[in-house]
Amino acid sequence: MKTMTATRADSSHKAMAYATGAFVTLAMILLQAMSAAARGAPDSFADLAERLSPAVVNITTSTVVAGREAPAMPRAPRGSPLEELFPDLFGPQGQGNPNNQRRASALGSGFIISADGYVVTNNHVIDGADEIQVELFEGGPLLDAKLIGTDDKTDIALLKVEADRDLPFVGFGDSNVARVGDWVLAIGNPLGQGFSVSAGIISARERSLRGTYDDYIQTDAAINKGNSGGPLFNMDGEVIGVNTAIISPTGGSIGLGFSMSSNVVTKVVDQLQEFGETRRGWLGVQIQDVDADIADAVGLDGVRGALVSNVPEGPAKAAGILAGDIILNFDGREVTDTRGLVRAVGNAAVGKAVDVVVFRDGNTESLQVVLGRREDAERNPVVPALSKPETKDTEAMGMRLTTLTDEVREQLGVALTEKGVAVLTVDETSDSYEKGMRSGDLIVEIGQKPVTTPKEVADAFDAAREAGRKSVLMLVKREGAPRFVALNLGLGN
Repeated sequence: MKTMTATRADSSHKAMAYATGAFVTLAMILLQAMSAAARGAPDSFADLAERLSPAVVNITTSTVVAGREAPAMPRAPRGSPLEELFPDLFGPQGQGNPNNQRRASALGSGFIISADGYVVTNNHVIDGADEIQVELFEGGPLLDAKLIGTDDKTDIALLKVEADRDLPFVGFGDSNVARVGDWVLAIGNPLGQGFSVSAGIISARERSLRGTYDDYIQTDAAINKGNSGGPLFNMDGEVIGVNTAIISPTGGSIGLGFSMSSNVVTKVVDQLQEFGETRRGWLGVQIQDVDADIADAVGLDGVRGALVSNVPEGPAKAAGILAGDIILNFDGREVTDTRGLVRAVGNAAVGKAVDVVVFRDGNTESLQVVLGRREDAERNPVVPALSKPETKDTEAMGMRLTTLTDEVREQLGVALTEKGVAVLTVDETSDSYEKGMRSGDLIVEIGQKPVTTPKEVADAFDAAREAGRKSVLMLVKREGAPRFVALNLGLGN
């Protein structure tokens, strides 16, 4: 009886253990399935590739380029049989290509964004081409493409093709909601081998390569030469990037591909479609990032905002923004650094009145700026006024300073239009040297006050010390480019 009871109990415990184990196994399987679903990992990319590929196109460009100098060719007597047999060699011109030109072609990718034939690609794919043709996924004759507009800052171009029917097309998605680790699909024409699909994940976001408006999605999906201009899709079949560049020591994919994000591309495409060119907002300031030394020098509570280093004639100057102001808020958005401000201004409408909050003399001030157009400003640069030099050298903060005479300007290569105090030498053990001051630099302002003589510079340092300041902020120019430098007043005397 006891033995039977014990046996039943053992059986009961084993059954419960088996049930528990089965439940745990089932739970793990369900969790794995739910996790895979959450990641958006498909069993296959085939359905997505089949649905999206018809909107992807191959792009062929043709350009006349100068060839190498041809060697001198022999001439045949006029009317001889050689002229008839070899007209390119012995014809009346002496050479078959008197202008020494040849036609070069290149291949790239693109994608259709509307049924009436608008096509997006990279600017570098069609740059300089005098003939652009588009090949559809389904084949058929090549379609001649008209160039609508380009933007070299984001490397985007918009084309238009005409067809006798509505064309398959794809739409843009929101690249801002894309996450590192999400699956993506790249379709294009790598190495001229025809339509090809590759898959991977988003490796990183908000990458910057070299452009002012860069906002690249980094992916390990295989991208090679010829993929340029092709789309990067999310798992909903939306374009979240335009495949633009790779980093590779071999020229082939090593898993470092970059796609310009759709939230940049859509704004450019809309403007190209409406105006045939871009129309970006322009604030009219030169700016630099705020570091800890600069924040301490001006009394700002933390490293944030964008420091204004120069204000030429333009919207910002008209609104009262000054060199030395730190822009903390633009059009209702907090400014964390210069990159964010540049993108926010560029995305704003030309002619829009925006509120700009600046930090100045320990307080915040709100100003309203009516934005200009960056493209107009770039075509019409402002030249500053001439300055008056004085003489006499001074030593201060490890720097030997002098006034801008004609001889000094020539010696240091300082333009006639520049004004300030020239730096002749810098002690390599000083804080000035550590903060990047070098021979030939021009000190323009100290504490937001212009300086034109070495004595004014030295007096400004002394005044800051007497006021109990630990550091002082200088506006410095090098080869015409302004920047702010915060010097520690306890060092380099």
